[in-house]
Amino acid sequence: QVRLVESGGGLVQPGKSLKLSCVASGFPYGVYSMYWVRQAPGKWLEWVSEISAGGSTTSYVDSVKGRFTISRGNSEHALYLQINNLKPEDTARYSCAAAGSDYWGQRTRVTVYS
Repeated sequence: QVRLVESGGGLVQPGKSLKLSCVASGFPYGVYSMYWVRQAPGKWLEWVSEISAGGSTTSYVDSVKGRFTISRGNSEHALYLQINNLKPEDTARYSCAAAGSDYWGQRTRVTVYS
């Protein structure tokens, strides 16, 4: 059974940091590029960041460049998103997914409040 389980979301103040985690099981994690997406209240799903299968290539949406860092640990089947200098506009539900597949996580909520 394929599972992607996110964790690490929470309620934080602007300027703080969070690290999201996603643990995968049930599929050959190490051969997939992985990405994070998010959906803010009342908005469309937004692609945030992607990392190649081997972890050597990363990309980000412009709005998070310099603040978000995607990484992965293939031995532990884990994907991470380090979020620094959080802004209210980062408030959203964040999901991890395997590129080109139907493998999606259940989302973790990040709320940035003043």
